[in-house]
Amino acid sequence: MAAISAAAPYVARARDLHNRALVRGWLYAVLLVLFALVLVGGATRLTESGLSITEWQPIHGVIPPLNDAEWQEEFQRYQQIPQYTELHKGMSVEAFKSIFWWEWAHRILARSVGLVFALPLLVLWATRRIERGLGPKLVGILLLGGLQGAIGWWMVASGLVDRVSVSQYRLATHLTLAALIFTATMVVARGLAPHSEPAADRSTQRLAGFIVLLALVQIYLGGLVAGLDAGLSYNTWPLMDGKIIPGDLLILEPAWRNFFESPKTVQFIHRLGAYTVFTVALWHMVATRMRLPGSTHARRATLLFGLVLVQASIGIGTLLMHVPLHMALTHQGFALIVLGLATAHWRGTKGAYPLPQEIALRS
Repeated sequence: MAAISAAAPYVARARDLHNRALVRGWLYAVLLVLFALVLVGGATRLTESGLSITEWQPIHGVIPPLNDAEWQEEFQRYQQIPQYTELHKGMSVEAFKSIFWWEWAHRILARSVGLVFALPLLVLWATRRIERGLGPKLVGILLLGGLQGAIGWWMVASGLVDRVSVSQYRLATHLTLAALIFTATMVVARGLAPHSEPAADRSTQRLAGFIVLLALVQIYLGGLVAGLDAGLSYNTWPLMDGKIIPGDLLILEPAWRNFFESPKTVQFIHRLGAYTVFTVALWHMVATRMRLPGSTHARRATLLFGLVLVQASIGIGTLLMHVPLHMALTHQGFALIVLGLATAHWRGTKGAYPLPQEIALRS
């Protein structure tokens, strides 16, 4: 009996670590689906496909048109909106199908990520593999996913009546919420991972967290750029309109509108955001290597700066090449990679979540 009692803590620890590995593997799978969803969403925007499905049918919408009559019916709905009458009048049914499939794929992936998250969550919870304190975090992410679906339709609805494209405000909100869901999922997954080193000092933690915030802001600005097609003009670097600081940045009234509605100003602010992320990531790398030389924290900070450098190069290349589809999607996808590593690094500087048995011992 004494031997069994002595072994109990080790058995409990092994069980907790096994459960965490299962939950972490599931969350990494969710992150992959989220990554694919954001990429397909970017392609949907860049190919101007987002308004091809003019109704929100969460259940019936899973089934695409199956015959010529259904395709004609779907096409006729599209012909009623301004994007068709003002931009695509005369489009053939075959051309319509090419944009329809992008939007349909985006919606199917959005539904899929909901299932990939909700069903395993129910199973893991029912089998008591979700430790105390983790449930509210996971339910919160699930609720954000539901909100994201509603915001997606709110975005599409903005382009069905008086506009030929969706509102850049709503597009940027939709993209940023997707990034927030991605960030929250990564935080939980990384918090459940084993950590080989103690938590970093508070200064390192704060700066790592600040980089995550900057990356989210930059993604929001990227959403504004995409919504305004701001990347299709001023395709030079480092000068913009022949200057370091271009003129006519505040021509709209009131002045705040320029930061959301002027393609020139929005592109310039996005450039400034990129310079800020680059500078702070460089500063963080140098400071962490000096403060914690040879540590995992320093190695991750170095890798993060390397990814930021690559992302900056991709962004400049995308601009100089006048935003070809493959480059724009690479830029968007790599933004998520940078965000993912920045988030994992920040969570890593804080150390792993305490194991349930550790919490029990403390109490």
